[in-house]
Amino acid sequence: MRPKIAITLGEPNGIGVEIALRGHRRALQLVEPLYIGSRKGVEEGAEQLGIPIPEDFRLLEPPNLPNFQLTPGVVTREGGIISFKSFQLGVELAAAGEVDGVMTLPIQKEGWQMAGIPFKGHTDYLRHRFQRPAIMMMGVPELMVGLYTEHIPLAQVPAQVKKEPLQRFLLQFYRETQFPSIGVLGLNPHAGDRGVLGREELEEIGPAIEGANRELGREIFFGPVVPDVAFIRREGRFVALYHDQGLAPLKALYFREVINVTLGLPIKRASVGHGTGMDIAFKGVADLQSYFNGLEWLRGGIGL
Repeated sequence: MRPKIAITLGEPNGIGVEIALRGHRRALQLVEPLYIGSRKGVEEGAEQLGIPIPEDFRLLEPPNLPNFQLTPGVVTREGGIISFKSFQLGVELAAAGEVDGVMTLPIQKEGWQMAGIPFKGHTDYLRHRFQRPAIMMMGVPELMVGLYTEHIPLAQVPAQVKKEPLQRFLLQFYRETQFPSIGVLGLNPHAGDRGVLGREELEEIGPAIEGANRELGREIFFGPVVPDVAFIRREGRFVALYHDQGLAPLKALYFREVINVTLGLPIKRASVGHGTGMDIAFKGVADLQSYFNGLEWLRGGIGL
């Protein structure tokens, strides 16, 4: 039995519609897809691409969408509303048990902001909706990275790196993944170099690692790991303290394959590991591998 998966089409002026149309045949082999988005957006996108909409392309349109005119690569308030309402509907279908999971195609955060939506992205909304401390994890089977902080300015990161919240995060990350060995990256160059380049490793990160291991009764976490050498083996499980610390090397190594999954929710949710591709929207060149990998994970075919 193929699982029934809601596929939210994301930013309508980006590459989401193209990915869904071009990937439809393969998606059907993996899951039972229910696409959620603007009908007009799909129709105009198909025309722009010169791709007919398959007869078995099941599309559900959220109610009360704004008028929409396809403008490839342009961020608009209307696009933000459409992508948010589509995502919201997919989440509610999963919460009600009407679908087995949600696959989200990329949204444009600026569009959400223009529309007055008070969330910085998918994971932020999911935390609010389910009132749970959901964790963003990205990667491929060989290399997985959990993010302690995500979409916050870099200048705000050091204030978030404190022993107690970091220890809670580490314990949750282990309980959600059961990874047997997890490296925790340092915050500073050379992981602080024993306090010469910063004291967070000595005063916050190291104690959080020790506290988590003590509570678990085994040595699951190790570090702080020097960030600039953590990824040289191209494999492992890590906790990164901020967005680009973990995702820049991960995507440099595995950009086409990376997926994003949300841990700690009562629903299954996966996403592509890339953005909206506004510069290549509706040019027929979007890569589909991350999308297929996300669907494969939702059906249980990829273990992370």
